[in-house]
Amino acid sequence: QLQLVESGGGLVQPGGSLRLSCAASGFTLDDYVIAWFRQAPVKKREFVAAVSRSGDSTYYADSVKGRFTISRDNAKNTVYLQMNSLNPEDTAVYYCSALGAGGTEYYTGIPVYWGQGTQVTVSS
Repeated sequence: QLQLVESGGGLVQPGGSLRLSCAASGFTLDDYVIAWFRQAPVKKREFVAAVSRSGDSTYYADSVKGRFTISRDNAKNTVYLQMNSLNPEDTAVYYCSALGAGGTEYYTGIPVYWGQGTQVTVSS
C-alpha cells in the first residue's frame, strides 16, 4: 500500500519551533519531488516548500522563507520540515505530497500522493 504519513505536529507558542516528518511506505521516496502544503480553517490549501529528488535544491513560499527548512533523508525514506519562529498565522493542517510531472519547474508538479495531514497550532 502506497502511503505518506506525517508526524510531529502539535501546539507551540509563538516564536517556537517544530519539526515535521513525512515518511513513505510502499514506494521509494527519492523517485519524487516532495512538497509540503498547509490548509488553515476556511482557507485554500497552499504550497509551503518543496525539495528536489536529490535534496540539493529547495523552494519556499515567501511567507515561510527564512523560517522554514525542508530537507530529505532518502536512506530513511523521509522528508522533514523544520519550522522556526512560528507565529499564529502558521496554524494549519500540514500535508506532505509526492509530486509528479506537469509543471514547468520541479516544485510545480502535480501532487500524486498525499498524506493524511498533521495539525500545527501556534498559540499562547
